[in-house]
Amino acid sequence: MKKPLHICAIVGARPNFMKIAPLAWAAEKRGDVFFEIVHTGQHYDKNMSDLFFDELEIPEPHANLGVGSGSHAVQTAEVMVRFEKHIQDSKPDVLLVVGDVNSTIACAMVASKLHIPVVHVEAGLRSFDRRMPEEVNRVLTDCISDMLFVTEQSGIDNLKAEGVDDAKVHFVGNVMIDTLLRSKAKADKSEILRGLDLEEKFYGVLTLHRPSNVDDRQNFTAIWGALCRIAEDATLVFPVHPRTRARIAEFGLTVPDSIKLLEPIGYLDFLKLQSSAGMILTDSGGIQEEATILGVPCLTLRENTERPVTIAVGCNTLVGVDPELIKEKALAIVRGETEKPDVPQYWDGRAAERIIDTIAQALRKD
Repeated sequence: MKKPLHICAIVGARPNFMKIAPLAWAAEKRGDVFFEIVHTGQHYDKNMSDLFFDELEIPEPHANLGVGSGSHAVQTAEVMVRFEKHIQDSKPDVLLVVGDVNSTIACAMVASKLHIPVVHVEAGLRSFDRRMPEEVNRVLTDCISDMLFVTEQSGIDNLKAEGVDDAKVHFVGNVMIDTLLRSKAKADKSEILRGLDLEEKFYGVLTLHRPSNVDDRQNFTAIWGALCRIAEDATLVFPVHPRTRARIAEFGLTVPDSIKLLEPIGYLDFLKLQSSAGMILTDSGGIQEEATILGVPCLTLRENTERPVTIAVGCNTLVGVDPELIKEKALAIVRGETEKPDVPQYWDGRAAERIIDTIAQALRKD
Protein backbone atom coordinates (compact mmCIF):
# COMPACT_ATOMS: atom_id res chain seq x y z
CA MET A 1 0.00 0.00 0.00
CA LYS A 2 1.39 3.35 -1.01
CA LYS A 3 2.11 5.94 1.63
CA PRO A 4 -0.05 9.08 1.19
CA LEU A 5 1.79 11.98 -0.37
CA HIS A 6 2.23 14.65 2.33
CA ILE A 7 1.66 18.14 0.87
CA CYS A 8 2.18 21.06 3.24
CA ALA A 9 0.16 24.05 1.99
CA ILE A 10 0.60 27.60 3.24
CA VAL A 11 -2.04 30.27 3.81
CA GLY A 12 -0.95 33.68 5.03
CA ALA A 13 -3.47 36.31 3.93
CA ARG A 14 -7.09 36.54 2.82
CA PRO A 15 -6.52 35.93 -0.94
CA ASN A 16 -4.79 32.64 -0.09
CA PHE A 17 -7.99 31.08 1.25
CA MET A 18 -9.68 31.14 -2.17
CA LYS A 19 -6.59 29.58 -3.76
CA ILE A 20 -6.03 26.84 -1.20
CA ALA A 21 -9.68 25.76 -0.94
CA PRO A 22 -9.98 23.93 -4.29
CA LEU A 23 -6.59 22.29 -3.76
CA ALA A 24 -7.84 20.89 -0.45
CA TRP A 25 -11.00 19.64 -2.20
CA ALA A 26 -8.97 18.00 -4.97
CA ALA A 27 -6.62 16.32 -2.51
CA GLU A 28 -9.53 14.94 -0.49
CA LYS A 29 -11.16 13.63 -3.66
CA ARG A 30 -8.06 11.60 -4.55
CA GLY A 31 -7.74 9.96 -1.14
CA ASP A 32 -4.02 9.20 -1.47
CA VAL A 33 -2.82 12.67 -0.45
CA PHE A 34 -2.44 14.12 3.04
CA PHE A 35 -3.05 17.85 2.56
CA GLU A 36 -1.69 19.71 5.59
CA ILE A 37 -2.72 23.37 5.88
CA VAL A 38 -0.47 25.74 7.81
CA HIS A 39 -1.76 29.24 8.55
CA THR A 40 1.13 31.61 9.19
CA GLY A 41 -1.12 34.23 10.75
CA GLN A 42 0.38 36.95 8.52
CA HIS A 43 -3.07 38.55 8.30
CA TYR A 44 -5.37 37.18 10.95
CA ASP A 45 -8.84 38.21 12.06
CA LYS A 46 -10.43 35.31 13.95
CA ASN A 47 -13.98 36.14 12.90
CA MET A 48 -13.09 36.57 9.22
CA SER A 49 -10.74 33.58 9.21
CA ASP A 50 -13.35 31.29 10.74
CA LEU A 51 -15.96 32.58 8.30
CA PHE A 52 -13.76 31.88 5.28
CA PHE A 53 -12.96 28.34 6.39
CA ASP A 54 -16.67 27.70 6.93
CA GLU A 55 -17.89 29.30 3.68
CA LEU A 56 -15.25 27.62 1.53
CA GLU A 57 -15.52 24.26 3.28
CA ILE A 58 -11.79 24.16 4.03
CA PRO A 59 -10.49 21.83 6.75
CA GLU A 60 -9.24 23.66 9.83
CA PRO A 61 -5.51 24.49 9.65
CA HIS A 62 -3.29 21.86 11.19
CA ALA A 63 -1.18 24.67 12.63
CA ASN A 64 -1.33 28.45 13.07
CA LEU A 65 2.07 30.09 13.46
CA GLY A 66 0.55 33.31 14.84
CA VAL A 67 3.04 35.64 13.17
CA GLY A 68 0.89 38.78 13.00
CA SER A 69 1.66 42.08 11.31
CA GLY A 70 4.96 43.94 10.96
CA SER A 71 7.29 45.41 8.38
CA HIS A 72 8.13 43.27 5.36
CA ALA A 73 11.49 42.30 6.87
CA VAL A 74 10.14 41.57 10.35
CA GLN A 75 7.17 39.60 9.07
CA THR A 76 9.20 37.55 6.57
CA ALA A 77 11.85 36.75 9.18
CA GLU A 78 9.29 35.73 11.80
CA VAL A 79 7.49 33.44 9.36
CA MET A 80 10.82 31.79 8.49
CA VAL A 81 11.79 31.22 12.11
CA ARG A 82 8.44 29.72 13.10
CA PHE A 83 7.90 27.73 9.92
CA GLU A 84 11.36 26.16 10.03
CA LYS A 85 10.55 24.53 13.35
CA HIS A 86 7.16 23.34 12.10
CA ILE A 87 8.42 21.82 8.86
CA GLN A 88 11.29 20.05 10.59
CA ASP A 89 8.73 18.38 12.85
CA SER A 90 6.09 17.58 10.19
CA LYS A 91 8.53 16.43 7.45
CA PRO A 92 6.28 16.90 4.38
CA ASP A 93 7.14 15.48 0.97
CA VAL A 94 6.51 18.81 -0.73
CA LEU A 95 5.69 22.41 0.13
CA LEU A 96 2.89 24.15 -1.78
CA VAL A 97 2.70 27.95 -1.77
CA VAL A 98 0.26 30.22 -3.60
CA GLY A 99 0.33 33.80 -4.81
CA ASP A 100 2.76 36.48 -3.74
CA VAL A 101 2.37 37.43 -0.06
CA ASN A 102 5.28 37.53 2.38
CA SER A 103 4.40 34.09 3.73
CA THR A 104 4.82 32.66 0.23
CA ILE A 105 8.47 33.61 -0.21
CA ALA A 106 9.33 33.09 3.47
CA CYS A 107 8.10 29.48 3.57
CA ALA A 108 9.50 28.72 0.12
CA MET A 109 12.97 29.80 1.25
CA VAL A 110 12.81 27.65 4.36
CA ALA A 111 11.74 24.55 2.42
CA SER A 112 14.26 25.09 -0.36
CA LYS A 113 17.15 25.27 2.13
CA LEU A 114 15.92 22.08 3.77
CA HIS A 115 15.84 20.37 0.33
CA ILE A 116 12.08 19.94 0.35
CA PRO A 117 10.57 20.40 -3.15
CA VAL A 118 8.66 23.67 -3.56
CA VAL A 119 5.52 24.02 -5.69
CA HIS A 120 4.35 27.53 -6.63
CA VAL A 121 0.72 27.92 -7.68
CA GLU A 122 0.03 31.10 -9.69
CA ALA A 123 3.62 31.27 -10.94
CA GLY A 124 5.03 33.46 -13.68
CA LEU A 125 2.79 36.49 -13.21
CA ARG A 126 4.70 39.74 -13.65
CA SER A 127 3.79 43.43 -13.37
CA PHE A 128 7.44 44.37 -14.08
CA ASP A 129 7.18 46.92 -11.28
CA ARG A 130 9.72 46.09 -8.58
CA ARG A 131 8.34 48.88 -6.39
CA MET A 132 5.54 46.44 -5.55
CA PRO A 133 6.64 44.04 -2.79
CA GLU A 134 4.41 41.38 -4.31
CA GLU A 135 6.42 41.49 -7.52
CA VAL A 136 9.64 40.81 -5.63
CA ASN A 137 7.97 37.92 -3.80
CA ARG A 138 6.71 36.44 -7.09
CA VAL A 139 10.06 36.58 -8.84
CA LEU A 140 12.04 35.15 -5.92
CA THR A 141 9.55 32.35 -5.26
CA ASP A 142 9.62 31.28 -8.89
CA CYS A 143 13.43 31.21 -8.83
CA ILE A 144 13.56 28.59 -6.06
CA SER A 145 10.49 26.52 -6.97
CA ASP A 146 10.74 23.03 -8.42
CA MET A 147 7.28 22.99 -10.02
CA LEU A 148 5.53 26.09 -11.34
CA PHE A 149 1.81 26.12 -12.12
CA VAL A 150 0.65 29.02 -14.29
CA THR A 151 -2.77 30.55 -14.81
CA GLU A 152 -2.30 32.19 -18.22
CA GLN A 153 -0.01 32.25 -21.26
CA SER A 154 1.89 35.30 -20.00
CA GLY A 155 3.16 33.15 -17.11
CA ILE A 156 4.71 30.69 -19.53
CA ASP A 157 6.23 33.50 -21.59
CA ASN A 158 7.68 35.28 -18.54
CA LEU A 159 9.25 32.15 -17.08
CA LYS A 160 10.75 31.21 -20.44
CA ALA A 161 12.25 34.71 -20.75
CA GLU A 162 13.79 34.26 -17.29
CA GLY A 163 15.45 31.01 -18.32
CA VAL A 164 13.26 28.62 -16.32
CA ASP A 165 13.41 25.02 -17.53
CA ASP A 166 10.25 24.24 -19.53
CA ALA A 167 9.94 20.90 -17.71
CA LYS A 168 9.17 22.74 -14.46
CA VAL A 169 6.29 24.76 -15.92
CA HIS A 170 2.70 23.52 -16.11
CA PHE A 171 -0.20 25.48 -17.64
CA VAL A 172 -3.22 24.41 -15.58
CA GLY A 173 -5.63 27.34 -15.25
CA ASN A 174 -6.72 29.38 -12.26
CA VAL A 175 -7.57 27.96 -8.82
CA MET A 176 -9.32 31.23 -7.85
CA ILE A 177 -11.81 30.51 -10.62
CA ASP A 178 -12.32 26.94 -9.33
CA THR A 179 -13.47 28.46 -6.04
CA LEU A 180 -15.67 31.06 -7.72
CA LEU A 181 -17.45 28.57 -9.96
CA ARG A 182 -18.10 26.14 -7.10
CA SER A 183 -19.33 28.94 -4.81
CA LYS A 184 -21.44 30.94 -7.25
CA ALA A 185 -24.77 29.19 -6.59
CA LYS A 186 -24.32 29.55 -2.83
CA ALA A 187 -23.34 33.21 -3.21
CA ASP A 188 -26.43 33.90 -5.30
CA LYS A 189 -28.51 33.24 -2.17
CA SER A 190 -26.83 36.06 -0.25
CA GLU A 191 -29.15 38.80 1.00
CA ILE A 192 -26.48 41.51 0.93
CA LEU A 193 -28.11 43.49 -1.90
CA ARG A 194 -31.34 43.69 0.04
CA GLY A 195 -29.49 44.68 3.19
CA LEU A 196 -27.67 47.53 1.42
CA ASP A 197 -30.74 48.56 -0.62
CA LEU A 198 -28.92 47.94 -3.92
CA GLU A 199 -30.46 47.26 -7.32
CA GLU A 200 -28.70 44.68 -9.47
CA LYS A 201 -26.36 46.21 -12.09
CA PHE A 202 -27.05 49.76 -10.82
CA TYR A 203 -24.00 50.10 -8.58
CA GLY A 204 -20.25 49.59 -8.68
CA VAL A 205 -17.92 47.66 -6.36
CA LEU A 206 -14.73 49.38 -5.23
CA THR A 207 -11.62 47.96 -3.56
CA LEU A 208 -8.52 50.02 -2.89
CA HIS A 209 -5.62 49.03 -0.66
CA ARG A 210 -2.22 49.25 -2.39
CA PRO A 211 0.23 51.56 -0.57
CA SER A 212 1.10 53.38 -3.81
CA ASN A 213 -2.55 54.40 -4.09
CA VAL A 214 -3.71 54.99 -0.53
CA ASP A 215 -0.56 56.02 1.35
CA ASP A 216 0.37 58.70 -1.18
CA ARG A 217 -1.76 61.76 -0.37
CA GLN A 218 -1.58 63.18 -3.90
CA ASN A 219 -2.52 59.90 -5.60
CA PHE A 220 -5.29 59.05 -3.17
CA THR A 221 -6.78 62.54 -3.34
CA ALA A 222 -6.81 62.40 -7.15
CA ILE A 223 -8.38 58.94 -7.21
CA TRP A 224 -10.93 59.91 -4.56
CA GLY A 225 -11.99 62.96 -6.56
CA ALA A 226 -12.71 60.75 -9.57
CA LEU A 227 -14.61 58.25 -7.44
CA CYS A 228 -16.78 61.00 -5.98
CA ARG A 229 -17.61 62.18 -9.50
CA ILE A 230 -18.54 58.61 -10.53
CA ALA A 231 -20.67 58.30 -7.40
CA GLU A 232 -22.85 61.14 -8.68
CA ASP A 233 -24.10 58.71 -11.35
CA ALA A 234 -23.73 55.31 -9.67
CA THR A 235 -23.60 54.12 -6.08
CA LEU A 236 -20.20 52.65 -5.14
CA VAL A 237 -19.99 49.89 -2.53
CA PHE A 238 -16.60 49.95 -0.81
CA PRO A 239 -15.48 47.22 1.65
CA VAL A 240 -12.65 49.20 3.22
CA HIS A 241 -9.23 47.87 4.12
CA PRO A 242 -8.30 49.14 7.63
CA ARG A 243 -5.27 51.03 6.34
CA THR A 244 -7.36 52.69 3.63
CA ARG A 245 -9.98 53.75 6.18
CA ALA A 246 -7.22 55.33 8.28
CA ARG A 247 -5.93 57.29 5.28
CA ILE A 248 -9.41 58.58 4.43
CA ALA A 249 -9.56 60.08 7.93
CA GLU A 250 -5.93 61.27 7.91
CA PHE A 251 -6.27 63.05 4.56
CA GLY A 252 -9.63 64.58 5.49
CA LEU A 253 -11.47 63.05 2.51
CA THR A 254 -15.22 63.64 2.39
CA VAL A 255 -17.29 60.49 1.85
CA PRO A 256 -20.52 61.15 -0.07
CA ASP A 257 -23.63 59.15 0.82
CA SER A 258 -23.41 57.36 -2.54
CA ILE A 259 -20.11 55.72 -1.54
CA LYS A 260 -21.14 53.04 0.94
CA LEU A 261 -18.22 52.19 3.23
CA LEU A 262 -18.39 48.63 4.59
CA GLU A 263 -16.32 46.67 7.05
CA PRO A 264 -14.51 43.66 5.50
CA ILE A 265 -17.09 41.06 4.46
CA GLY A 266 -17.13 37.32 3.81
CA TYR A 267 -16.34 35.65 0.51
CA LEU A 268 -19.91 34.71 -0.44
CA ASP A 269 -21.35 38.17 0.23
CA PHE A 270 -18.50 39.79 -1.70
CA LEU A 271 -18.94 37.38 -4.62
CA LYS A 272 -22.63 38.31 -4.72
CA LEU A 273 -21.71 42.02 -4.73
CA GLN A 274 -19.29 41.50 -7.61
CA SER A 275 -21.51 39.28 -9.74
CA SER A 276 -24.47 41.67 -9.47
CA ALA A 277 -22.49 44.89 -10.01
CA GLY A 278 -22.52 47.06 -13.10
CA MET A 279 -18.78 47.63 -12.81
CA ILE A 280 -15.79 46.93 -10.58
CA LEU A 281 -13.01 49.37 -9.71
CA THR A 282 -10.00 47.81 -8.01
CA ASP A 283 -6.24 47.72 -7.48
CA SER A 284 -6.34 43.99 -6.61
CA GLY A 285 -5.00 41.32 -8.94
CA GLY A 286 -7.40 38.59 -7.92
CA ILE A 287 -10.47 40.76 -8.34
CA GLN A 288 -9.44 41.49 -11.93
CA GLU A 289 -9.62 37.73 -12.53
CA GLU A 290 -12.96 37.31 -10.76
CA ALA A 291 -14.47 40.19 -12.71
CA THR A 292 -13.35 38.53 -15.93
CA ILE A 293 -15.07 35.21 -15.25
CA LEU A 294 -18.19 37.04 -13.98
CA GLY A 295 -18.29 39.20 -17.10
CA VAL A 296 -18.40 42.45 -15.11
CA PRO A 297 -16.46 45.39 -16.64
CA CYS A 298 -13.39 46.14 -14.52
CA LEU A 299 -11.28 49.27 -14.19
CA THR A 300 -7.89 48.67 -12.58
CA LEU A 301 -6.57 51.65 -10.64
CA ARG A 302 -2.93 50.90 -11.43
CA GLU A 303 -0.43 51.64 -14.18
CA ASN A 304 0.27 47.93 -14.74
CA THR A 305 -1.16 44.48 -14.15
CA GLU A 306 0.37 41.06 -13.67
CA ARG A 307 -2.86 39.59 -15.13
CA PRO A 308 -2.69 40.76 -18.78
CA VAL A 309 -5.11 38.05 -19.94
CA THR A 310 -7.90 40.01 -18.23
CA ILE A 311 -7.20 42.86 -20.66
CA ALA A 312 -6.69 40.59 -23.67
CA VAL A 313 -10.13 38.96 -23.30
CA GLY A 314 -11.85 42.33 -23.10
CA CYS A 315 -12.93 42.69 -19.46
CA ASN A 316 -10.27 44.81 -17.79
CA THR A 317 -8.94 48.33 -18.50
CA LEU A 318 -5.93 49.96 -16.86
CA VAL A 319 -6.75 53.52 -15.81
CA GLY A 320 -3.88 54.29 -13.40
CA VAL A 321 -4.48 57.22 -11.07
CA ASP A 322 -5.51 59.70 -13.78
CA PRO A 323 -8.83 61.10 -12.48
CA GLU A 324 -10.02 62.14 -15.93
CA LEU A 325 -9.37 58.71 -17.43
CA ILE A 326 -10.99 56.97 -14.45
CA LYS A 327 -14.12 59.12 -14.83
CA GLU A 328 -14.22 58.73 -18.62
CA LYS A 329 -13.99 54.93 -18.58
CA ALA A 330 -16.37 54.51 -15.64
CA LEU A 331 -19.03 56.73 -17.13
CA ALA A 332 -18.72 54.85 -20.44
CA ILE A 333 -19.57 51.67 -18.51
CA VAL A 334 -22.53 53.41 -16.88
CA ARG A 335 -23.74 54.29 -20.40
CA GLY A 336 -23.50 50.61 -21.40
CA GLU A 337 -20.55 50.96 -23.78
CA THR A 338 -19.02 47.53 -23.04
CA GLU A 339 -18.88 44.08 -24.64
CA LYS A 340 -19.05 40.61 -23.09
CA PRO A 341 -15.50 39.31 -22.45
CA ASP A 342 -14.14 35.93 -23.50
CA VAL A 343 -13.17 33.21 -21.01
CA PRO A 344 -9.41 32.58 -20.67
CA GLN A 345 -8.06 29.11 -21.50
CA TYR A 346 -8.40 26.50 -18.73
CA TRP A 347 -10.45 28.79 -16.46
CA ASP A 348 -12.95 25.94 -16.24
CA GLY A 349 -13.05 25.00 -12.56
CA ARG A 350 -10.59 22.10 -12.80
CA ALA A 351 -7.21 23.78 -12.23
CA ALA A 352 -6.77 22.36 -8.72
CA GLU A 353 -7.42 18.80 -9.94
CA ARG A 354 -4.73 19.23 -12.59
CA ILE A 355 -2.29 20.56 -10.01
CA ILE A 356 -2.80 17.82 -7.41
CA ASP A 357 -2.73 15.10 -10.09
CA THR A 358 0.52 16.48 -11.54
CA ILE A 359 2.20 16.72 -8.13
CA ALA A 360 1.07 13.21 -7.18
CA GLN A 361 2.30 11.73 -10.44
CA ALA A 362 5.72 13.35 -9.98
CA LEU A 363 6.26 12.89 -6.25
CA ARG A 364 4.02 10.19 -4.79
CA LYS A 365 6.06 7.70 -2.78
CA ASP A 366 5.57 4.03 -2.02
